[in-house]
Amino acid sequence: MKKILTTPLKDEDLIPLRTGDIVYLDGILVTGRDDVHRRVVREGLACPVDFRGLAIFHAGPIIKEEPGNNTMISIGPTSSIRMENDAAEFIAKTGVKLMVGKGGMGEKTSEACRKYRAVHCVFPGGCAVSAAAQVEKIEGVFWRELGMPECLWVLRVKEFGPLIVSIDAGGRNMFTENKAYYASQKEICMAPIIQSVGDFMTIETS
Repeated sequence: MKKILTTPLKDEDLIPLRTGDIVYLDGILVTGRDDVHRRVVREGLACPVDFRGLAIFHAGPIIKEEPGNNTMISIGPTSSIRMENDAAEFIAKTGVKLMVGKGGMGEKTSEACRKYRAVHCVFPGGCAVSAAAQVEKIEGVFWRELGMPECLWVLRVKEFGPLIVSIDAGGRNMFTENKAYYASQKEICMAPIIQSVGDFMTIETS
């Protein structure tokens, strides 16, 4: 059974989630990348979207713009780590509850997710056209002067996903934990390889 989150999101919607869980989103999803974060965090501009309880998608969409009708063509995720320097303060300032992007984020974001009960999810790369099909309506656009990929597109989505929880509301970070685990297994995995190479060199030189 699909786990579907619906905006506006509340703490109690997110606290039960754990890293690795797969969820889908109904409601409002707003695109925003480096320039949006920079404006809000570093330049101190008031965000034209009230993000409280909403989700932000680190993505640069391709949209067919026609008078009175905008059509989503493609919307693939951007690497979320690009927003790491500003994400924690962005969460604090805007009240955004769900971030979506490609790949993981770092410890600053993990701590902000713990403190403000937010989560980060990974959207699978290479599925930009499929993601566009999950956009029911483009409800608005702000900061258009930033250009199509960078401005704030306000989207109404239906069962948007799959979204894999990479940072949960307790601050657990799947990518950080996996990195530490794989590092701890390096010597164990390398031992038989080193032994085999050593045995081969012994044979070759004998």
